[in-house]
Amino acid sequence: KPGPGSVHLVGGGPGDPGLITLRAVHCLQEADLVLYDYLANPTLVEHAPEGAELVRLGRHDHGGRRMTPDEIVQVMVDAALEGKCVVRLKGGDPSIFARGGDEADACRAAGIPFEIVPGITSGLATAAYAEIPLTHFEDASAVALVTGHERDDKEDKGVSHLDYKALAAFPGTLVFYMGVKFAGRW
Repeated sequence: KPGPGSVHLVGGGPGDPGLITLRAVHCLQEADLVLYDYLANPTLVEHAPEGAELVRLGRHDHGGRRMTPDEIVQVMVDAALEGKCVVRLKGGDPSIFARGGDEADACRAAGIPFEIVPGITSGLATAAYAEIPLTHFEDASAVALVTGHERDDKEDKGVSHLDYKALAAFPGTLVFYMGVKFAGRW
């Protein structure tokens, strides 16, 4: 039926398909359209019903043109306005350096019901698999999740770039995401 469908912004976890949440599986089982990131384990889309449209996004899409974040949002919103149940499947957690906030804002602006389904973020999972407690009682009372890939236009929007000297004095554990490409800048 035409009219607002729904959007589920779903965290697929850190890669191990056994770490997806039950809620995420339920959302996938109801999906008409699954827009999934290249960072999400592709076996997760097997939870979608037969006949659901599956669209892989990102730089590893085997030669196809890469959609911009704005184009992805437009496809997601258009499908929901057609009455479809859309799952926007992301690796990790949709609220941790994954543009989930931008996508939620677009749904809100279009009057589309949406839900954010958390996933296990890679920074926490990697530490757990490596047997590194991020808040060990003797060593750290706090954790900071830090992007190593900031937008160049932050200062244009009145937001300062990260102060890495100040971060070095942080009295806890620093977990860096997407830092390999820009590590030389620090």
